[in-house]
Amino acid sequence: MPNCTATQVPFAKLGRREIDVRFDGGNVSSDGGLLLLRQVERRLGLLKAVAQVLPDPRNPWLVQHTTQQLLRQRVFGLCQGYEDLNDHDRLRDDVALQTALDKLKPAASSPTLCRFENRADRAVAVATQRILVEQFIASFPTAPEELVLDFDATDDRVHGNQVGRHFNAHYDNYIFLPLRVPEILTDFVPEILPTLA
Repeated sequence: MPNCTATQVPFAKLGRREIDVRFDGGNVSSDGGLLLLRQVERRLGLLKAVAQVLPDPRNPWLVQHTTQQLLRQRVFGLCQGYEDLNDHDRLRDDVALQTALDKLKPAASSPTLCRFENRADRAVAVATQRILVEQFIASFPTAPEELVLDFDATDDRVHGNQVGRHFNAHYDNYIFLPLRVPEILTDFVPEILPTLA
């Protein structure tokens, strides 16, 4: 049986920098930005505030991942470029993510995150928008006299007969182009506008 173990590093030096290849590194992560996100969230408390308004119908005795941890996992994953829930099947074992979530065990699986996302409804969207706007206003030393909300829609092309699709002449295709944010804002903007005056 041949010995396939290399006795020297196959990569050349770069000046004084040597390249060391080892397979005994232990738990390694390529997502160090998660720890920065953790510190930003601790300072802002934005996700903590949003987690408090999210419904949680689960039996508290059976909960392994708190609502705040689920929200942080999903948002932190998105920030790191993991848009798909199935990315979390691997990411959940990442020590950097576990640390960012203040967990010593694997984070939530993709089915758990899917059930979490599907709990959101219009009331959750309104409550979340309220928190975002109120935190934005609170970031100023004095409340601004005017808020300009600039909404930018992006076409989401569909490739079938999905419910809610429509033909858009500008994009020359069948697309989803939801414009629901103004509807949501009208639920609570009249309440906060007097506080800006």
